[in-house]
Amino acid sequence: MNRPEDAAQFITVSDPVQHSEGMNKYTSYRVDVRAPPTPASSPSATATASSAPPNTDNQDNGDVFQNTISSAVLRRYSDFLWLYTRLHKERAGAIIPPLPEKQAVSRFSSAFVEERRRFLEKFVRRVAVHPELYDAASLDTFLRADDATFHAAKNVKGHGGDANNAMIMSMSVNYNQNMAYSQNNTNMAYSQSQSGMPMGATSPLPKKDGIKKWFAEAKTSIAGELVRSPDDGLFVEIDRYTDGLEKQMKNVQLQASALVKKNKEIANGLFEFGLAFNVLGQSEADDLGKALTKMGTAADELSSVSMVHSEREMMQFEEPLKDYLKTIHAVKLALQRRHEKRLTYTTCLAEVNTKRTNLAKFRATPGAEAKAYGAEMSLKRGESAADAARDAFATVSQRVLREVDRFKREKGDEMRRVVLDYITLQIEYNKKMEQVWAELLPKLESIQAPGDNGTSASSGAGDGTYDNGGEIPNNVVTGESEEVQDLSQQEQHQQHQTTNVYQPNMNMSVGHSMLGLGDSVQYRDNTNVISGM
Repeated sequence: MNRPEDAAQFITVSDPVQHSEGMNKYTSYRVDVRAPPTPASSPSATATASSAPPNTDNQDNGDVFQNTISSAVLRRYSDFLWLYTRLHKERAGAIIPPLPEKQAVSRFSSAFVEERRRFLEKFVRRVAVHPELYDAASLDTFLRADDATFHAAKNVKGHGGDANNAMIMSMSVNYNQNMAYSQNNTNMAYSQSQSGMPMGATSPLPKKDGIKKWFAEAKTSIAGELVRSPDDGLFVEIDRYTDGLEKQMKNVQLQASALVKKNKEIANGLFEFGLAFNVLGQSEADDLGKALTKMGTAADELSSVSMVHSEREMMQFEEPLKDYLKTIHAVKLALQRRHEKRLTYTTCLAEVNTKRTNLAKFRATPGAEAKAYGAEMSLKRGESAADAARDAFATVSQRVLREVDRFKREKGDEMRRVVLDYITLQIEYNKKMEQVWAELLPKLESIQAPGDNGTSASSGAGDGTYDNGGEIPNNVVTGESEEVQDLSQQEQHQQHQTTNVYQPNMNMSVGHSMLGLGDSVQYRDNTNVISGM
């Protein structure tokens, strides 16, 4: 079953290369965009034909894939992070696909670099087929701009570094670290964000040109009198839905991780088990040693099968669940963007009311015509800003509703895919395990035990018959050999010589019956010994 990002396989992230610039060390990735097979049926066009609304934020943005010319650029992780934050700013309210998290240690190991490359490729492909993001200007810049142009775009005022972007980065990139916190802390943080308090307490302060706006919005947030809309009740239900879903998915993901860990432990245990049997087989000779070695070889093969199975479980079961948790967090970020627009609109309305009051006061004051004129111009600017904030709030609210609806539709398909993949994986694994055991069984059955091919006292012992007409001769004792009889006589004689004491209470017939010897064994007459005492 194909995933949505599979439609953008013409975009690849490959060839990670490490660079060193003094004390700064980083890894670059090659991002290729190949021409789609048929421009008329490009993945972005197909994805947006049915679900994407007209773009009202950037009317001059064309479809990034209308240009069929291939391109190849070098990008580092911070460039992907720039694209992520720019998308939050350009298309506020959209569910932005998650980025792989940062890592402070072992970030240049081959395993980590390959894993990050794979996740970065998935991120770009998801953005390319996203109905709200495919035509964003920042995506086109990221995929096609040369180094100089891209560097200039990153340093344009307002394209990054403000408090909003810093908060997005701290909330999204370090999300895996926040997953270790308790659910109570998570709910507390989110309730604070819904009341207007910034979720990133350690976020840097905004730049100087945004301090006034930041204080105004903080004042409005503390007052708690936010503008109302007809959809407020619907958004309250969405908040409850995402909170409950996140809690349940965290539990499922934790159990899945524990299951994968246990399967890895089983694989290691089978390896140690097979090693022990191989060593034991080397200490034994003949057929027994061969049997033990075959058992050890089978256990080692089972260990390899189990290890491959646990790796596939991690890739096809554990990772999709973790990714789904990140997507739920992306939904919460979209709701947070809508709350920010609501807060901005409320602040603008409060400023307009204040400016109207000042204008009325200046007009009522004789000789304050100049101040009244300035207040009137300020009021017009405030009303214009309020109108823009209202339109942005309405646009983001509608976008969030579309995105949540799309998320619910795709959630069912994604969970169905994950569960089916897991079931198929378990069926294949158990078939392989059964096959290894089934191949081992006839090998062990073909090996005879050491006593299976031995001979009895007579040639007919194999079938239970004897040469004297089927009667058991007197010199053959059932369950005992002649060597055992001789040994018994010698032991008794030695015991008598050692103790030299006669025990009249001993019942010799009892000893005969216990040994099953009958009358075939003759004991020495000890009468003379007794009389000589």
